[in-house]
Amino acid sequence: VQLQASGGGLVQAGGSLRLSCAASARSFNSYTMGWFRQAPGKEREFVAAMRWGDGSTNYADSVAGRFTISRDSTKNTLYLQMNSLKPEDTALYYCAARLSSGNHFRYWGQGTQVTVSS
Repeated sequence: VQLQASGGGLVQAGGSLRLSCAASARSFNSYTMGWFRQAPGKEREFVAAMRWGDGSTNYADSVAGRFTISRDSTKNTLYLQMNSLKPEDTALYYCAARLSSGNHFRYWGQGTQVTVSS
């Protein structure tokens, strides 16, 4: 599994960005795909995840209602729509994948930087 994240940038507080994660694998139906982020000096934290097969999702409390995870199965691409961005959302964002039957995200893409100015 190979993952390639893109779409980061600089945005003012209250603005929006959409991150993309292009994924390559034979099939993602058995995988759960997720977004994580890491701010300077902080540990990496979970943002959102989606079971590719049935589309079920879950979110960190800090982003619920503002961020939306989605997928385009025809393009094997995962998205993270981020609205009402806050300065505390500033971080390096990573996409990741794991088998839905497993517990650990094994596959990671490179990060894409999101910076939210106040």
